[in-house]
Amino acid sequence: MIGVLLVIAGVAVLLDSFARFALTGLGTPAPVFPTRHLVVSGLYQYVRNPMYIAVVSVIIGQGLLFGNIRVLEYGALVWLGFHLFVLAYEEPVLRATFGTEYKGLCDHVPRWVPRLRPWSGA
Repeated sequence: MIGVLLVIAGVAVLLDSFARFALTGLGTPAPVFPTRHLVVSGLYQYVRNPMYIAVVSVIIGQGLLFGNIRVLEYGALVWLGFHLFVLAYEEPVLRATFGTEYKGLCDHVPRWVPRLRPWSGA
């Protein structure tokens, strides 16, 4: 049951995040067509990387649903890959692109563990 919940929640977060990137950020999550505006609404007020968390949730959910340890291990490797990508590429690019706006987000919104209350951006 936990696996099913993780998959459903992960898919919902992905759909919400894609919509925010398109409608608010005026772009996509893909580096080849990035957003024009920094997305700081919705789940991004709680955690900086909800899409990556959602993908890992779907993978872990599938591992639990099917009782497959290899899928769970794969989920851990995917998270590690995301973490390294965020540190080595994504955060430096966002810092260079959005400057103080992104620094403010980083100062108030955690990378992986969500805040309990949304950050208002003030």
